[in-house]
Amino acid sequence: MKHYIPAFAVHLFTATGAGLALVAMLAAGTHDWSMMYLWLLAALVVDGIDGPLARKFNVKKYAPQWDGVLLDLIIDYLTYVFIPAYALFQSGLLPGWPGWIAALVVCLTGAIYFADTRMKTADNSFSGFPGCWNMVVLVFFAVDMPKPLMMGIVAVLALAQFFPLKFIHPVRTRRFRPLSLAMMVAWVGVSFWVGFDDFQPTRLAQILLIITSSYLLFIGVAMQIWPIAASKARRSK
Repeated sequence: MKHYIPAFAVHLFTATGAGLALVAMLAAGTHDWSMMYLWLLAALVVDGIDGPLARKFNVKKYAPQWDGVLLDLIIDYLTYVFIPAYALFQSGLLPGWPGWIAALVVCLTGAIYFADTRMKTADNSFSGFPGCWNMVVLVFFAVDMPKPLMMGIVAVLALAQFFPLKFIHPVRTRRFRPLSLAMMVAWVGVSFWVGFDDFQPTRLAQILLIITSSYLLFIGVAMQIWPIAASKARRSK
């Protein structure tokens, strides 16, 4: 029992993400986009913490009646995909038919990706863009960019979910993990700052958001390229 209680508590902690998704959706329903994103960021923090807690308290052994991975995926789909897709259209970021198309593409491709049994690589990174549309749409809110560019980003990332491109897990991917964790913490901090400023960020906040987002988006692909480049360099000597 002494092991079961903390293990089950971890499942309950993960489940709080569903409550955070609900209040985020309620905020979105009143067009309070700042509060929506603050709740989604809180859910992101929960998602970043529950995995290490699950491994620490060995939930698979001591509370196996509940599938923590399935629970996590259900909540992640709501907070990473469904609510951001709703916000993308309903906020007016992409109004009209482009918004409908983008929101449908995000929801449909995200659902397929989250059901893909091959989403994790050997080094605990993700194979394909991991459907983190909450992070993408937040950047759309914070950084003024042309609508065609937003549509292009949505299209490229939607396709990237189905190609063997590597995207890091900031907590579980070991290579560059200290730097990746620092970048993730910085991204979350800047995002809270932007949310509390009602998406009227300073130029500094926009620059930091672009830098941290770019690192988290592209460092995994760079990891794929680097060993190949290093190997070719050694063979050419």
